[in-house]
Amino acid sequence: MRPQTVTIRRTPPHRFVLAASGLILTLGLTVGLGAAGAWADDSDAIAGSPSSNGSVDQTRSRYSYQVDPGQQVSDEYLVQNTGSTPQAVTVYATDAFNSEDGSFALLDGAVEAQDVGRWVSFADGSNKVQITLDPGGQQVIPFTVSVPADARPGDHAGGIIVSALSPAGEVSVDRRVAIRLYARVHGELQPGLTISSITSSYRGELNPFAGETSLTISLQNTGNVSLGANTVAQVRGIFGIPLSDLTRTPIPEMLPGSSRTVTIVVPGVGPWVYLNPSVSLAATVDEDALAPGLLPTAERSSNLFVVPWAFVILLLLAGFAWLFVRLSRTRDSARARAWIEYTEAEAKRKARGEATA
Repeated sequence: MRPQTVTIRRTPPHRFVLAASGLILTLGLTVGLGAAGAWADDSDAIAGSPSSNGSVDQTRSRYSYQVDPGQQVSDEYLVQNTGSTPQAVTVYATDAFNSEDGSFALLDGAVEAQDVGRWVSFADGSNKVQITLDPGGQQVIPFTVSVPADARPGDHAGGIIVSALSPAGEVSVDRRVAIRLYARVHGELQPGLTISSITSSYRGELNPFAGETSLTISLQNTGNVSLGANTVAQVRGIFGIPLSDLTRTPIPEMLPGSSRTVTIVVPGVGPWVYLNPSVSLAATVDEDALAPGLLPTAERSSNLFVVPWAFVILLLLAGFAWLFVRLSRTRDSARARAWIEYTEAEAKRKARGEATA
C-alpha cells in the first residue's frame, strides 16, 4: 500500500480567517504506512495512524467508508509521541480541497469544516480532543462519523489531523500529521471528468525539423466521485499523419466539483504549417480508493497554423542566391555581347580604312 501525501495549506483569505497569538509556523507533513513520524527533530516528534484493537492498523493508509445517509461509523485513531519530550497535541477533523497546484490539501485549523470534517466527533461529542503524551507514549482516540440524513451521494473527502504546537524561540511551530478520510455516500454515483477547453501554441527551434507544441487543457470533475486521469497527447498533421510521439501525463486525484488547468508539452514537432494537437484522457482512481464502476473518457483537439520560418528563411536565401547568380549571368552576358559588338565594329572600321588606302 502506497504512502499518502497530505498537504496542509493555508487557504485563500476568503476561505478562512487565521486567529493566532504571536507568529505561528505551519508545517505540511507526509503520512506513510502505520505510524508516521511528523518531523526530523527527535526531541519533538509526533505520529498518527489508523488504529485497530489499540495498535497501528498496517492494512490501511487512509480511512475509507461506504455509508448510507443517516448512518454512523465508529473507528480509531492512534496518536504516538515518538520524541523525547512531553507533547500536548490536538486531534480534529476537517475538509479537503484541491490546492492551486492540484495537490490534496486540508483546510487550516481556524476554518470550520462544512462537509465530512463536520461529520466527525470524538468522545462526549466534541469536534476535537486535546491530550498530553509523555515521551514514547501513545493513545487511541475513538471517533464517530455521523452521516447526515440529507448527505448527497458520492465522495466526501477530508482528513483527521494531529497537531502539536511547540515554541521555537520567538516563533511557535504548529507541526501536523494528517490521515486522509473518504466517505462515499450510497446513491447514484456519477463519475465525470471532462476537458472543458483546450488551447495550443508552438515554439520553433533552430533545427527546422524540431520544435514543441504546448497544449493547455482545462479539466473539470463534473461528477460526485474523486477521480484522477491518465492523459495521452499527440500532434497530427494533414490527413491525420502523426507528427510526434505519444506524450503521457498522469493527473493527480481531483475531488468532486474541482477544476484544474494542465499544460502538456509535446516535443519533436516540425513546423508543418497545419498542426492538429489532441489529448485524450481515461479517468482513474487511487489504488486505495473505492471503485465507482465504469470510468469516463474524454478527448479534445485544436487546430494550429504555423509559419515555418526556418524554411521561409532558407527559401529566401535560396531565392537571393538564385537572383544573384541570374543577375551576375545577365551582366556577364551583356558585357560579352558589348565586347563582341565592339570588336566587330573595330574590325569593320579597320577593313574600311584599308580599302580606302
